[in-house]
Amino acid sequence: MSVRAVAPDGAPEVTAGDDLATLLLSLLPADGPDALADGDVVVVTSKVVSKAEGRVVPGTREEHLPAETARVVARRGPTTIVRTHHGLTLAAAGIDASNVATGSAVLLPLDPDASARRLRAELHRRSGRVVGVVVTDTAGRAWREGQTDIAVGAAGLVVAESFAGRTDAHGNDLVVTAPAVADEIAGLAELAQGKLGARPFAVVRGRADLVLPAGDDGTGAAALVRAEGGDLFGYGAREAVVRAVAADADPRPFGAPVGAADLVALLHEVLGVVARVVEADVTEVAVPTSDPAVAARAAVLAFAHGWTPVTTADLRFRPVTP
Repeated sequence: MSVRAVAPDGAPEVTAGDDLATLLLSLLPADGPDALADGDVVVVTSKVVSKAEGRVVPGTREEHLPAETARVVARRGPTTIVRTHHGLTLAAAGIDASNVATGSAVLLPLDPDASARRLRAELHRRSGRVVGVVVTDTAGRAWREGQTDIAVGAAGLVVAESFAGRTDAHGNDLVVTAPAVADEIAGLAELAQGKLGARPFAVVRGRADLVLPAGDDGTGAAALVRAEGGDLFGYGAREAVVRAVAADADPRPFGAPVGAADLVALLHEVLGVVARVVEADVTEVAVPTSDPAVAARAAVLAFAHGWTPVTTADLRFRPVTP
């Protein structure tokens, strides 16, 4: 198998109202081995999508960050990592101030999946080719230095392959293996595009098996976004502590609650208290303590693990739904 990415030179500066399908097709030969073909995946940066859709705004990233933020994930010095209204976790909400006139910023597309669907449909109408489309943006990674491009929008493409239920060459069951192929395609395309190459488009060839039939746009890249509360790393380390201590100010749980036995074990391990499970209409965990400091710490632990207090006189907790 071989997979290749070609990023054509010669793209002009994109402005509001520009037709990206016309622009891309003008950069590719009309026929021959490098012409657009069925099964290709067209990759386009979110920046040029945003420019074409009129998402260039006056002002700085900092001025527009609050409106583009669903919630703050972490802050370190001048860096703010947020969850956007799309569900993406990005530094500065993906707002870009590079390759744009001084004093302006580029916001992410309002709906990158919809942008990908429109581009796919227009390329099919004009060329007759059935292709997949990926809209990309640059993101950092937990535990890793540097950044890589990821898919923030997609159409007509299987965005994640599921290997669950299969076995490897040694007979081992694959339980949760699901390569995010849309992200892998985005990273491959960026190698050809380059950050400073003025090549916002790329065509990836060699994975036609991932491209869906005409009329089937698939799940979009939104399917790669974990639900709120479902991510093990939904907050920075400091921010997680602040949320747990200030639970009354933000009562949403961190995620699915741990089991009652797990909470009892945690309370014993951290605080030395011997809690017990109470069977009622719903499961409760009772913490025998008259010490306000122990009770406060128990409440923090319980909140961080998806449980909320239901009484204070006899300290009891119940699981909550994220």
